[in-house]
Amino acid sequence: MVVPTDVGDDAAVARCFAQVRENHAVLDAVVHSAGVVAYGRTEDVPAQVFDGVLRTNLIGSVNVSRHALPILRAQEAGTLVLIGSLIGHIAVPSMSPYVLSKWGVRALARQLQVENRDLRHVHIAYVSPGGVDTPIYEQAATYDGFLGRPPPPVAGPDKVARIALNRLDHPRARTQVNVSNDLIRFGFSALPGVYDRLVGPLFRFAAMDVTKNVGATTGNVLATRESGNRLRGGQGNPYAGIARNLKALATSAPGRRS
Repeated sequence: MVVPTDVGDDAAVARCFAQVRENHAVLDAVVHSAGVVAYGRTEDVPAQVFDGVLRTNLIGSVNVSRHALPILRAQEAGTLVLIGSLIGHIAVPSMSPYVLSKWGVRALARQLQVENRDLRHVHIAYVSPGGVDTPIYEQAATYDGFLGRPPPPVAGPDKVARIALNRLDHPRARTQVNVSNDLIRFGFSALPGVYDRLVGPLFRFAAMDVTKNVGATTGNVLATRESGNRLRGGQGNPYAGIARNLKALATSAPGRRS
């Protein structure tokens, strides 16, 4: 069954779970992955859009947890899987609302693990993807002049789904989707000076599309865009995208003739 629900609306989430319970006596697992993105410096993202990212990503995770856990605890069995992000472990430029929301999702997962240790068969799992081939980048709000793109190595949504499903049987298994996540996290924590110096230029050519300017837009943060909702994104090979970015950045460098 499909129950379209605004996860940022607690009453709507309550109705969704009630409807599911009317049709299913047991709730074995809940996987929450709803997310939206806004690009732009912290001071440039309008308050309504900034709050909208937190509303879907973080408050949505809280709302789903609030209504899933009483059911799982009453059954004394079941797993809640929260989908976070590598960006919930690091800092990157021009993504403040998303960074804050995903750090919050990681904190929420850890908090719920502590609170639910008393029931042996109730599990809280957390999955942390890096770049994923979905339309979230194309549908993002942007106030930075450019759209984002998934940085390599890019995982398919099917890979993330397989890992999330694997957590149902192995909730304490590895949380990071890509091994490269560990290298980036190490640099952020162990070499902050080096990380801070490199993350700006690396992010610009690996995680943005600087080949064309786009105007400010709220994207799908404040309202869904059904026409853009699909399984995979449309940005093509990430390494080809980096090559195009490097060319564009080189030709626009100060002092270079057009």
